Amino acid sequence: MRITGLETFPVPPRWLFLRISTDEGIVGWGEPVVEGRAHTVAAAVDELSELLVGRDPLAIEDHWQVMTKGGFYRGGPVLSSAVAGIDQALWDIAGKSYGVPVHRLLGGPVRERVRVYQWIGGDEPSDVAEAAAEQVEAGFTAVKMNGSGRLRHIDTPAELDAVVSRVAAVREVLGDERDVAVDFHGRFSTAMSRRVLPRLEPLSPLFVEEPVLPENTAKVRDVVTSTSIPIALGERLFSRWDFRDVLPSGIAVAQPDLSHAGGISEVRRIAAMAEAHDVTLAPHCPLGPLALAASLQVAFATPNFLIQEQSRGIHYNVGSDLLDYLVDPSPFRFDEGHVAAPQAPGLGVEIDEAKVREAAERGHRWRSPVWRDSDGAFAEW
Repeated sequence: MRITGLETFPVPPRWLFLRISTDEGIVGWGEPVVEGRAHTVAAAVDELSELLVGRDPLAIEDHWQVMTKGGFYRGGPVLSSAVAGIDQALWDIAGKSYGVPVHRLLGGPVRERVRVYQWIGGDEPSDVAEAAAEQVEAGFTAVKMNGSGRLRHIDTPAELDAVVSRVAAVREVLGDERDVAVDFHGRFSTAMSRRVLPRLEPLSPLFVEEPVLPENTAKVRDVVTSTSIPIALGERLFSRWDFRDVLPSGIAVAQPDLSHAGGISEVRRIAAMAEAHDVTLAPHCPLGPLALAASLQVAFATPNFLIQEQSRGIHYNVGSDLLDYLVDPSPFRFDEGHVAAPQAPGLGVEIDEAKVREAAERGHRWRSPVWRDSDGAFAEW
């Protein structure tokens, strides 16, 4: 079997799909994207295709090594995301070639179902109690919310109170048998994180996510030692080398993204490194169906897995949603906040290619918001 071509499709709301074809008719799909830089990643995929066309798609590890190390300049979100989507598609081809779901090729499932959480509240969180109640009614056992909107480096007591009040309102709805995770989204400075985390402790969040920016990971230990709340991060780390210095800092949850951190191959290795540091895995995934499908394959084969993010109904999904490009949405049927192990070969989902091609004609130009504070200065989104 030989690879015959790679095609990328920018589809709404903000995703990029990849189709890899072979001379035996087996097709693999992946999702290589940096949110807000889809066309840049598509260009990187096109460049990497020169290393793949005419080659055996089942030589996944060799392709991964060459794609990531074959250039003098390595790493970064664009290259790592291009490699990630290609890697997903190659694993999809491998599973289809052998007639098994990818998690079987990773050693087989270690659990019967995977817990997932639902987003509530939006970018600038509001009406969180009502939204949490809706998700309880829908059967979810965990939700995640942004802790705040835009913040100053050291903000007022009123802003601190607002963060705590929102989480408290959600905890009251959820009770003690369900979980709330709180995403600080890199909006909190180290000082602000250390101020607010002790006040959130009585509310027992499942974890607090990204309490420092990725460029400030040297400060993670300061945050970890300031609180008993489990600290999670990793969506903006792109390799096991990026995680190497963070895992010993005392974080509780590693959150590599299957569409950013080198795909199934690399996240599998990151998970093993995390296990050696008593750290659980909760893959970041606010993206589309292929990213989620790849994440679930890893989740089912990873002993130290915690919980899975998924994007159905997330505030970014305007015009298209998680199930829109699937022939059969049943692999993502959530029952009591869990999803069953996929049984179909490859990534376990069938893409509606005609719908993807039609949507790609419209495309998208999604960009991350640019926020400014009340004085006009740039604010972290």
